Amino acid sequence: MKYEIFKAYDIRGLYPQEIDEIGAYKIAAALCDYLKPSELVVGCDVRLSSPSLKKAAVKAIADKGVKVIDVGDISTDMLYFAVANYGYAGGLTVTASHNPKEYNGMKIVREQSKPISGDSGLFDIRDAAMAMELDPSVLEGEANQVLVERKDITDDYVAKVRSFADFSKIKPFKVVANPNFGVGGAVVDQILEGTGIELIKLNWESDGNFPKGRPDPLIPQNREEISKLVVEHGADLGVAWDADADRCFFFTEKGQFVEGYFITALLSKIFLEKKSGEKVIRDTRLSWAIDEMVEEKGGQAISTKAGHSFIKERMRREDTVFGGEMSAHYYFRDYFYCDCGMIPFVMVLEFLSRENRPFSEIMQELFWDKYFVSGEINNEVADVPSVVSKIKKAYIENATSIDDQDGISLDFIDNQDASQSWRFNVRASNTEPLIRLNVEAKSQGIMEEKRDELLKLIRG
Repeated sequence: MKYEIFKAYDIRGLYPQEIDEIGAYKIAAALCDYLKPSELVVGCDVRLSSPSLKKAAVKAIADKGVKVIDVGDISTDMLYFAVANYGYAGGLTVTASHNPKEYNGMKIVREQSKPISGDSGLFDIRDAAMAMELDPSVLEGEANQVLVERKDITDDYVAKVRSFADFSKIKPFKVVANPNFGVGGAVVDQILEGTGIELIKLNWESDGNFPKGRPDPLIPQNREEISKLVVEHGADLGVAWDADADRCFFFTEKGQFVEGYFITALLSKIFLEKKSGEKVIRDTRLSWAIDEMVEEKGGQAISTKAGHSFIKERMRREDTVFGGEMSAHYYFRDYFYCDCGMIPFVMVLEFLSRENRPFSEIMQELFWDKYFVSGEINNEVADVPSVVSKIKKAYIENATSIDDQDGISLDFIDNQDASQSWRFNVRASNTEPLIRLNVEAKSQGIMEEKRDELLKLIRG
C-alpha cells in the first residue's frame, strides 16, 4: 500500500500495485480504531477488484468485533443514504469513482454521512494503517458471519429520490440514459416506475472493464455517443452518470451538453420557486448565472471553496437548501447535506414536464444567451504559485471585486456596457502541478479575448 493513495477527499490508487487486499484490511481496521463504532456500512462499485477489496474490508471490521452492514453493489450516494438514513456510525464504499479501470480506492464517512477527508480524519487513518504490520494470513477464511448483516437499501433509497419530484406531473418523455457501465443503471428503472418514460439505454449493464474507456462524462469525447443517440432517436433529453453515479450530466434534445454550472443555476431556480428566501451554495469558479438567478428568485447565494467536504460543512453551517459544483456534484439539505446523482434527474424531468417546451430553448433563454463560459482549462506549469501571483499582479488593479477563497477570482463589471463585463478564476490543482482557469463573460467575443489573453500569460 502506497502513502500517496490517501488524497484530499478519498483514497485512490492503482490496483494491486498501490492498493491491495491487505491495504484494504488495514484501512478498514484503522477506521474501526478511529471511529470506535458498533456498526459500519460497507458497499462497493462494479470495478473488477472491488469484491475482493470489499471482502478484505469486511473481514477487518468483523475481526475488530464491529458489526458489518453489507449493502452490496451501490452508488456512492447510496452509501451516504445508508449511513445517514438508518443512523449508523459510519461506512465505506470501495470505489475509484470515474478513474480508469486499473484504479480502485475508498470513500469513507462518519455519522450523518459527514465526510472523512484529509483534514477531518483521513490522514490519521492513513498513518495508523501505514504503521500496521500484518501477516497476510489475516485475509484467510471468511468474516465472522454473526457480525455480518446483508441489507438491501434500494427500495428506501428510491423512495427518497422520488420524494424530490411530483411524479404525477412527469410526462412520458423519450430519454437516452448512459450510466457508463457503472452502478447507475441498476436503479433507474425503479426510480422511473409508472412514468411511462421511454428509456433508450446506452452502456447499461455494469462492466468493471469499462470497455469504452474512462467512465467520466466530463471528458468531451465521452459525450459524443450520447449526443448523437439523442438526436438519432428524437429524444427529449439525455442523461449520463459517472461510474459511481454520484454525478449527473444532461444533454438537450439537440444533443447539446449542459454544463454543471447551468444545471446548478436551474436547480436553484426550482428550489427557490418552491420556497423563496432559501440559501444556495456554489463554488467560486463560475458565479453570475447562479447569483443572478438566486437574486431574481429572492434567495441568497453563498460562495465556498470547491470540494465536497468544504461544501457539505458550509451547507450545514448555513442551512442551505441546495449546493452545486460545475463538476456536476449536486448537494441537497433534504438528502443529509450530501450529493446525489439521481435527484437532479427527477427534478429536471418534472421541470421540463411543467415547462412543456424544448430543453434547448429553455437553456438558451435562461442562460446561453446571457453567459458565455470557457469551460475549465488545465495548464501544466513548473511553478504554480509564481504564475498565480503574476496573474494577480497583472489584473487586480482594475478588478471590481476580489475573492481569494479558492485560488483567485476577479470580476470586472462594466456599468456603462454590460456586454464588456467579465470575470475569471485561477486555482491550483490539489494533486497535480496544474493551474485551472475558468473565464466567464457577458459576450462570446470578450470571453474568447480574455481567455486567450490569460492563457498567453499562463503559458508564457
